[in-house]
Amino acid sequence: MFFKKIGVVGGGTMGQGISQMLAAKGLDVLLVEHTTEKLDHAYNMIETNLDKQLEKWAITKAEKKLILSRITKVAHLAELGTCDMVIETISEDLEAKKAVFSQLDQVCPSNVILASNTSTLSLTELASSTKYPERVIGMHFIHPVSRVDLVEIIRGLKTSDSTFAETRRFVEEVADKKGVMIYESPGFVTSRLICLLINEALHVLQEGVASAEDIDDAMRIGYNFQHGPLEMADRFGLDSVEAALERMFREFGELKYRPSTVLKKMVRAGHLGVKTGEGFFKYDKDGDRL
Repeated sequence: MFFKKIGVVGGGTMGQGISQMLAAKGLDVLLVEHTTEKLDHAYNMIETNLDKQLEKWAITKAEKKLILSRITKVAHLAELGTCDMVIETISEDLEAKKAVFSQLDQVCPSNVILASNTSTLSLTELASSTKYPERVIGMHFIHPVSRVDLVEIIRGLKTSDSTFAETRRFVEEVADKKGVMIYESPGFVTSRLICLLINEALHVLQEGVASAEDIDDAMRIGYNFQHGPLEMADRFGLDSVEAALERMFREFGELKYRPSTVLKKMVRAGHLGVKTGEGFFKYDKDGDRL
């Protein structure tokens, strides 16, 4: 299969990152959101991120213009029928994702791979909403997409060998990232481990062992992390972290996955991290920590 045009469904943080990364690799991207406002916001955020790279001399003005020219804003899933692959990146809502896959199944030819960027949900269950479950696969990129050279490739029960092989080739040869094969399990590898680290950091904070800043400094400096666990949670979105933990708690039934009460309080208060400007730390409109 020759990959030239990729559909990306969902213009949130991950959708923006995946779209920008693919466009920078020379692929044409059709970015879909269900409202014009959200679509414009996603495109503007990609441009803002490119401007930040421009300021750091990481790219030129010509490269920025070229990347943006490869991203087309699309309002309807029906327009993705011409894509060579579609990657779904909407929020971790099983029914909403199943609805998207059901629609994609109708508009995309049966040879087109339908991938989900889900971090916790069952690919087998997502595939059950389609007529061709063998072409559904998980392709879990990690934030920030442009700087993390790893993708978890998750096989559902009916994912075919050819779908897996083509997806792995796409990840390693086209996206130029390391692909690791994961057999379906709640949280896969990365989300399962990082959410436990974040949850334990929240328990340490709740117990008054150390401040949020000192907890993050201890892990960031002591173990050479790019961000400490609490800032990681802010960047992932506290609601997303809570949803991942809740799902793993339901699936495994083990107390270690039960979300910290601190996390639940923050989500209820609407302090979701970078996307709202405030979580455990405060952030400006560009997502930089204040």
